[in-house]
Amino acid sequence: MQVQHTRLLAAMLAGALALGGCANMSEEQKSGTAKGAGIGALAGAVLGAATDGKKGALRGAALGAGVGAIGGHVWSTRMEEQKRQMQASTAGTGVEVTQTADNQLKLNIPSDISFASGRADIQPNFRTILDTFAQGLMQNPNARVRIIGHTDNTGSDAVNNPLSVNRAASVRNYLTARGVPAAAIAIDGRGSYEPIASNATSEGRARNRRVEIFMAETAPAQ
Repeated sequence: MQVQHTRLLAAMLAGALALGGCANMSEEQKSGTAKGAGIGALAGAVLGAATDGKKGALRGAALGAGVGAIGGHVWSTRMEEQKRQMQASTAGTGVEVTQTADNQLKLNIPSDISFASGRADIQPNFRTILDTFAQGLMQNPNARVRIIGHTDNTGSDAVNNPLSVNRAASVRNYLTARGVPAAAIAIDGRGSYEPIASNATSEGRARNRRVEIFMAETAPAQ
């Protein structure tokens, strides 16, 4: 019973310490860190108690909170600044710039901005957006990018699947040509398998032909 009480107290303390360190974040920005810290603290307390009783529980909770807090994505001032820059540079274009629930910056770029129908070469309007994005990435060495290409359901998978990958690769190549490290970028193509609108209309198909760019900041090594 004593050990169980200690575990709970340690987990609560570690979670409070993690939140205290995030005093300058918004409530939304605190969420990922708080959840990670709580999970890490509890796991650390259980492991520590099993190996070294009360002292082990306290030590394990503190260590676990630190690991949990950095295990997810970090929404830093650099991420917030990148979001503001992208919102300003894409205003009126139809590009959606959002912060995801797990603290990633997401750019949803429709086909009338990014690529012509059936093609993977970047259109001029898209280049200016990517230029701004690349500049922000160069200021954030801990950032990692994932680019996902999508198509509508016109044509076969044999056409759409490689087309979606090629679109993502074109974005990656454009960014690396502007100095973004290739190791920081992952690409994927989903073909027509993840529509966000009905493919029964031309408007819906246009929405489904898109590129999604996710940017996440990893915590620096301690």
